[in-house]
Formats: sequence, C-alpha cells, structure tokens
Amino acid sequence: MPETYVIKVGELILKQGNRRYFEQKLFSNLKARLSAYKVRVSGREGRYILSSPDAPAEVLRKVLSTTFGIVYFSPVLTPPKDAEAILDTAAAVAADMMRQSGSGEFKIEARRSDKSFPLHSYDLACLAGDYIRQNCPGTKVNLHTPAWTVYIEIRDQVLVYGTGVKGSGGLPVGSAGKGLLLLSGGIDSPVAGYLMAGRGLRLEAVYYHAYPFTSREAREKVETLTRSLAPFLQGTVLHVVSFTDIHLRIKEKSLNEELTLLLRACMMLCAEKLAVRRNAGCLVTGESLSQVASQTVESIHFTGSLSSLPVLRPLIGMDKQTIITMARDLGTYETSILPYEDCCTLFAPLHPLIRPGYSRMRRAFENLDIEELIEKSLEGTEKVYFTSAG
Repeated sequence: MPETYVIKVGELILKQGNRRYFEQKLFSNLKARLSAYKVRVSGREGRYILSSPDAPAEVLRKVLSTTFGIVYFSPVLTPPKDAEAILDTAAAVAADMMRQSGSGEFKIEARRSDKSFPLHSYDLACLAGDYIRQNCPGTKVNLHTPAWTVYIEIRDQVLVYGTGVKGSGGLPVGSAGKGLLLLSGGIDSPVAGYLMAGRGLRLEAVYYHAYPFTSREAREKVETLTRSLAPFLQGTVLHVVSFTDIHLRIKEKSLNEELTLLLRACMMLCAEKLAVRRNAGCLVTGESLSQVASQTVESIHFTGSLSSLPVLRPLIGMDKQTIITMARDLGTYETSILPYEDCCTLFAPLHPLIRPGYSRMRRAFENLDIEELIEKSLEGTEKVYFTSAG
C-alpha cells in the first residue's frame, strides 16, 4: 500500500465559522512532526489526505496515532473515476484487509458526493461487494458484524480504503492556547497533561526537585514521563526548579501538619510566576477531589488561591482506578510507580491537615517570607527540551 492516508476528524468538523482555523492548526502540527520528510496535506469537509513519498510507514502511523484532532486514519488508494478501476482497487484493499484480519467477512460502505458519477452509492456498493466475492476467494458479505469494511467515496477524487486505526481524537494542540503542567513523578499529573493537550492546550511542564532529599532517579523518572507525553504535546519543555531551600524554610517556620499544604502553595505560586514568563495562560494539575489530604475542597481552596491564573484540574471527579487505567493506556503507569519519591511524598507529615482553615493557612504562608527564595529558585531553573519524537 502507498504511504498515503485518509484522515477523519471528529468535533473539529463542528466548528463551523472557525473550522478553517482548526484545520490549519492540525495541518501545521502534522507538518511540524514530519518536518524531516516531504509531506502534503489536503482535503476538505472532514476528509483529509496526507501523503509522503519518503516517510517510513511506521513513522507516519506513529505520528497519525498521537496527533490530537485525528479520530481515524487508514492507508488509502485514489484510482481514477472509472468503475472498473474502482472495483479493481476495492478488491486490492479487500485482499489486504483479509490478510490483516484473518477473516473474509466484510461489507462495503459507498458514498457519492460527486453527483456526476453515473453510479449511485447503493449500486456501487452492490457491484463492489459482488466483485470482491468473485475475485477474492474466501470472502463473504456480512452487513451486520463484518470483520472489516471497504470504504468507497466518490468526491473530487476517488478514495478507496479499508478499516483503519483509531486516532487520539480531541482538538489540535495549540488551538486552545498554552498552559503549564505541574508534573510530579506520580500517576495523576501525566494523565492530566494528556487530557488537556487533547482539548487543544499546548503545554510546558514544571518539576520541583529538592536534591539531595529527592534523588537523581526521581528526576530521571519525571524526564521519562515527559518523554512519553512529548509526542502528544507536539514536543515540550520541562522546567526543573530547585526546591531545596524552600523545603528547608518551610520545615523551619511551620508546623509539621502544615508542611504539605505550604509546599503545594509554594509550588502553585512558583508555577504562576513561571507561567507568566512563558506566556502560558493557565496551570494544569493532577488533583482529584479527596484523593489525599491536600486535595480536599478546603485544601484546594487554599493552594489554588496562590495563583491568579486559572487552574485546570481535569481529573477532579475521577476515582483512582479510572486514572490508573488511563495511565496504563497512555503508557506512563509503569514509570510512575517506580519507587523514587518526589517532594510531596518524601516530606508528607504523618497526620496532615485535612480541612485546613483558609485564614490560618494564609497566615502560615505569609510567615514563611518565601517570595525571595522562590525568585532565586526560578532564576536557577534548568530547561530540558523534548521533541515530538519523544
């Protein structure tokens, strides 16, 4: 099969007046990820064609499966608008589908947008079904539970393709602006970043490292998670911020049960300052309501108050098992459970506050006199760059 693919989109097609903006964002994202190759993307009305004469098939499939905005893609053939050529092409696609699936049960879906073509959709489907049965031994029409489908579309050009691959769906990255993801080494935050990228948000990430209290392995774990996310994010930057001095200040000037909340508050303030400098319009966290003591309504109220930017929490109503399932599907779970503790888990008190008083915690935070230390930490931020190849 040639390295030409038909691409189908989902909600992007519903954008009506600004659909072209989303289409162009999708096209530019695909071209950016395939910049090492000659690529052409064209089409309209929810059917787009990507062709590349020199990109390896495995590269194209990886890019198409991890680029948000695509719900489905399949190798496609484009015969001339001639009934005999279309039937021969349909038989070739059918033979390929049968080899892949090991089953001969199929159906035809035909659509004729070009009304100048002499055959109606139903007639074309019937002819193609008969032709495939006669020319592909072992095939059988099954309209209700087929193993695979051959699609024939008569548009400005003819498209013939088989059952394809499910894409990531969502909206093209960058179509909803830019955010900053607070990325720990845990299970939740990579999933949160993936979900928000799927809503069109371009993301950079920030990780807080407190060496020597947190290990080099803990940082490497977060870098591995970022590398796993990078294809979905169109590439990204990981900002590594040293939090050692901030940790020590919190331990020196606060009560033990307040440690986690004050630490998270400092993280939120630091993230907001970094987001403003990186022209990001929001923060993204992996918080899930009542999952841990620092994620009760009262705790979220306090820590969230340290940011004047919107804080997006896509996991807020999800239970842990649902998040774990998503992490497994994303491929980040096994990395996330490696036994290298991050800042929050390493310094978590035995009996943390569960329903902290807002006024009390604001006073405790102000008592830290932490602004200068946060600015110093930001000045020493390290940047690690990840391409969309991971």
